[in-house]
Amino acid sequence: MSYPGAHRDAGYHGAAPHVTSAKIVVAGGFGVGKTTLVGAVSEITPLTTEAMMTTASQGIDDVSQVPGKTTTTVAMDFGRITMADDLILYLFGTPGQTRFWFMWDELCKGALGAVVLVDTRRLEDGFTAIDFFENRGLPYVAAVNCFPSAPRYDSDEIREALAIGSDVPLVLTDARDRDTVKRLLIVMVRHALSLLHAERAKVGMRG
Repeated sequence: MSYPGAHRDAGYHGAAPHVTSAKIVVAGGFGVGKTTLVGAVSEITPLTTEAMMTTASQGIDDVSQVPGKTTTTVAMDFGRITMADDLILYLFGTPGQTRFWFMWDELCKGALGAVVLVDTRRLEDGFTAIDFFENRGLPYVAAVNCFPSAPRYDSDEIREALAIGSDVPLVLTDARDRDTVKRLLIVMVRHALSLLHAERAKVGMRG
């Protein structure tokens, strides 16, 4: 199967299965857990561009909800996970601060889809990421990172607060837990493929 954001590697003399690789973007606001998510699930030592937060960020980065945070992503996070014998996902975590958003377009080139990670203590931080992917037509799922101290809301309340429709998957996750993150990525891939198949069906009907 071929689809945008994917690449196939040929097997040796037809004996090995074709391997499909896909790029997934992990986005969201500052301090929401993107670096943690990539690190929790990556089967390789993740590449991170974490830098120490300094006095230069005072008054710019709101750390009131993440008081223990001392580093921040300044370019991207990168990890890889083999989901099946024939599927490898490459994860690209975006920087969360507004001053680094100019990098998002480059990071999203060739992506199959995106995960928008949100924190119920500051759901408004997810608006920009959601608007970004909707405006570009890139499939995404919304994932609530369940911080222990964060308030709990039901799915309908979260959807209403984020202004997302029922067609967008909403997943409760723990960015620290590998199995939970894997389930989230499966939802992301299935959602992107279902939209792709639906679009191809429309094209076929018009043809």
